[in-house]
Amino acid sequence: MKKFIDWLTNSFAPSAQKFFARPYIAGVSSAMVKVLPFILTGSLIYIYQIFVGFFPSVFPDLTILLKFSFRMLGLITAFLVPQQTMEKLGYKNYAINAGITGVLVFLVFMNPQFDESGLSTITYAYARFGPTGMFGALSAGLFTTVIFHFWAKLRILENNTSLPDFISDWFRNILPILTSVAISTVLVLVLNIDIFNIVNDFFKPISNFAQTLPGFMLLSFLQAGFFTLGVSPWVWGAIRTPIFATAIAANIAAVAAGQSPEFIVTYEVMFTLGLLTLGGQGSPLPLVLMMLKSKSKKLRQFGKVVLGPAIFNISEPIMYGLPVVFNPIMMIPMWINSLLGAVLIWVTMKANLLAIPSISLQTGSIPAPISSFLITQDWRSVIWWFVFLLVYGLVWYPFFKVLEKQKLEEEIAEIEANQLS
Repeated sequence: MKKFIDWLTNSFAPSAQKFFARPYIAGVSSAMVKVLPFILTGSLIYIYQIFVGFFPSVFPDLTILLKFSFRMLGLITAFLVPQQTMEKLGYKNYAINAGITGVLVFLVFMNPQFDESGLSTITYAYARFGPTGMFGALSAGLFTTVIFHFWAKLRILENNTSLPDFISDWFRNILPILTSVAISTVLVLVLNIDIFNIVNDFFKPISNFAQTLPGFMLLSFLQAGFFTLGVSPWVWGAIRTPIFATAIAANIAAVAAGQSPEFIVTYEVMFTLGLLTLGGQGSPLPLVLMMLKSKSKKLRQFGKVVLGPAIFNISEPIMYGLPVVFNPIMMIPMWINSLLGAVLIWVTMKANLLAIPSISLQTGSIPAPISSFLITQDWRSVIWWFVFLLVYGLVWYPFFKVLEKQKLEEEIAEIEANQLS
């Protein structure tokens, strides 16, 4: 076990951190983080709409606002991916134009339909602008970034002192803009290649696997496992956000059509529900509650410090303060809970013992079980929250006792050392 932990600490973790720091990976992850305010705007509207459902004569219907916030995620992503990635590559002077070009390329990738004249009317499938278009938007953004990166590396007119800087900057951006739009236009509108559908078909196996129990367990474990190695769960945004957004959009559409939601693996289930992240990533709230009653003075004091953040599902203080990160004793129960929690949630929802979320509420900092009820509108979620608290506590307990024993021995040694001095 010691050799395994040493390998994780000294070899695997540094390599993983280097991998996630690569400009293209970091750029897409950063873009997904910056998409969140628009998702949260939609979440606020969905929360408001809950009250509209109860008091329709009192509160006006604001679903129209969703059309220009949550349901424009594809368009927003198409801008942010090239803009953020070019910044990570060190070409900030190209970033804004790359983002705008990404939007133009995405509009082409969506395969617009023109009227007979080709001048007066252009038609798009509205759903493609939103979460359904996330994979297409990612592809358009990365395609644009590659072209901009290629031209940026050529450094055209960079050392030309005969032209004003703003003119040189114009010419440096014209070439990648023209190349990006020209290539995408030829592929889609001249050669009639439906890139949008090709991209969705390519990512469909990934999305389909993510919506299985093994996929759910893997995604949960990767986030918790890498977090114990010091890699923030946010880096997985590039992978999980398109999957989550597509799934919750499908659930919302299903309910609107009078059908039952079917997709479990969404942001709402993984974070907002508060059952898989009970106290934050890795479900450390039961551990915090144990520390409050610990025989160790240091653990009791630390428990009081981290209780507040844990109630709001913020686990960083305990992860880095206890620490759990690179702590062999604490890493293992966190890994177990990430897998066990996914299995329990899957079983309860598949058995119709807990409702599958069908509204978008993408904030994990609302204390559970309040958030659990909000996202499911199912009173059974409160009962399940207490069940999960107990289950996670049983997993944490033996490892906590080992940690407590170590801390008590350290405290006794400190007291003896002070007496001798």
